Amino acid sequence: MSSKLLASTFSELSTPLIADACLRAKIPLRVAPSGIRPLVQGMRVAGRVLPARHRGSVDVFLEVMKKALPGDVLVVDNEKRSDESCIGDLTVLEARESGLAGLVVRGYHRDTSELVQIGFPVFSYGSYPAGPRRLDQRLSQDLSSAQWDSFTVDHDDAVFADDDGVLFVASRTIEKVLEAAKSIWKVERRQADAIRAGKRLSEQLDFSSYLAKRDSDPSYTLRKHLRERGAAVEE
Repeated sequence: MSSKLLASTFSELSTPLIADACLRAKIPLRVAPSGIRPLVQGMRVAGRVLPARHRGSVDVFLEVMKKALPGDVLVVDNEKRSDESCIGDLTVLEARESGLAGLVVRGYHRDTSELVQIGFPVFSYGSYPAGPRRLDQRLSQDLSSAQWDSFTVDHDDAVFADDDGVLFVASRTIEKVLEAAKSIWKVERRQADAIRAGKRLSEQLDFSSYLAKRDSDPSYTLRKHLRERGAAVEE
């Protein structure tokens, strides 16, 4: 699936829906650790991962951008270091001019005022005024993958990011996940509309019946109750 179609489809969805869809499809969740946020509330991005591992110099970004496809998202691994920022206004401007759709940073940014004015989607763990004061040795995987604590991502992954966070999905499962996400979205919208119309969620889920069954069988769960009615989100 092209990054353009990916972004278009995601425009009507959210990272929580993608996460629920992964559960339904029995795909392991790969979510960036909590704390990552968009530069400005409301920013969102989806696209193919363009990975880069930062070693203290901007050259890794300039080099990897030469390999970018339109709509790619630059995913920067700076080991979540809090003692330096690794991207600023010049990197973001270069990314925009290279046809990228946004940046997701496992680390910190700077030049916040300028980045806000640019308006390009940037997700990071916060701001820090000082740039890198190191120059580490480049490694063979620096332009082919990025580390996110317990998992790695590469060109064969897609990234989704919004106000709720950032998660990654393997490209081979994208269509299955997006289809499930759209199905879940439709169910939840119907439920929300029904609540607004006066039919509370407890009524829609026949919650009283669930409580009665749980009283007679303590092992009876709400998930089982919903599954019997074909309403379990993860299925």
